[in-house]
Amino acid sequence: MVLATLLFSCRHTDVPQGEQTLPREQVPSLVTDSVSTLISDSGITRYRIEAPHWLIYDKTDPPYQEFPNGIYLEQFDLDLSVQASLKADYAYYDEREQRWTLRGNVHALNRKGEQFDTPELKWDQSTHRVYSDTSIHIKREKSIIEGVGFESNEEMSKYTILHPTGVFPIDEEEKSQESKVESQETKVESGESKTESQEPKVESPKTPKPQKPQKPKGENRDKQKYRLMKND
Repeated sequence: MVLATLLFSCRHTDVPQGEQTLPREQVPSLVTDSVSTLISDSGITRYRIEAPHWLIYDKTDPPYQEFPNGIYLEQFDLDLSVQASLKADYAYYDEREQRWTLRGNVHALNRKGEQFDTPELKWDQSTHRVYSDTSIHIKREKSIIEGVGFESNEEMSKYTILHPTGVFPIDEEEKSQESKVESQETKVESGESKTESQEPKVESPKTPKPQKPQKPKGENRDKQKYRLMKND
């Protein structure tokens, strides 16, 4: 893979003969800052690289390239969709062997959303193989896998843990309880806002209904006496 093309902010490191103190093979022939470039393989855009610093040593045996301040790399399929991504604090590329070595907080992500974390990861482009001899932590949708030793294809879609140390299922009940608590809090918050937004109701005073005048009690007594006398 030709990595010395499409470079930005490049500068050569030619040093005057009188001031040169290091052997020529120990001095990078090309230094690139703030790299963001696309890389083609067989005429097809396959990779995107971002890095703060990119050093190329073409006088060494073997020639190599170095990313001392970290790297972020994406791999594309034919439709330019991201198949996998890699991120590390340090990267080294052996041009002769076509092999990457990534060290320090290596974080990989495949198309399924599975996350891979390891201290060191190697990627052999000649054999299309990704592997690691150190500890590996894989977070999947419903489980977490931990082990030592890891092999995978370039897309990180088919992989093998050489020495698994544990498989830990993600607790779905705990997830559902957390979601229930969040939904209850949301309901309470929405209820409070709804109460605050309502305007107070103003009730109009009720007009008292007119009451029928009551007849005096004396009239009822006279009627009762009249009925008794009539019956007699």
